[in-house]
Amino acid sequence: EVQLVESGGGLVLAGGSLRLSCAASGFTVGDYAISWFRQAPGKEREGVSCISRFDDGTFLSESVKGRFTMSSDRAENTVFLQMNSVKPEDTAVYYCARGRFSCSYSGSRKSSTYDYWGQGTQVTVSS
Repeated sequence: EVQLVESGGGLVLAGGSLRLSCAASGFTVGDYAISWFRQAPGKEREGVSCISRFDDGTFLSESVKGRFTMSSDRAENTVFLQMNSVKPEDTAVYYCARGRFSCSYSGSRKSSTYDYWGQGTQVTVSS
């Protein structure tokens, strides 16, 4: 059974850091694209970052460049999102999702192109 489980969310002060984890089971993360999306209240789900064996941390959102870093640990079959210099506008529920494509695919920014999703983890940045 394919599963994605996010963890690491919480409350953080603006300017602080947080590391989110996405633990995968039922498949090997290195064989797929894994992306982080986020959704703030009243807003559409937004692609944040993507990683695959063809793309080492492709940013889907300009707003996180230079602040967020994506990585993977194949031994743990887990993908991480390191969030530095966080801002109140980063407040959202963060989801990881699996895609059957490389991150350079134009559809990697569209949530509808992913086949499995985690349940999400809440990140709240206070000013």
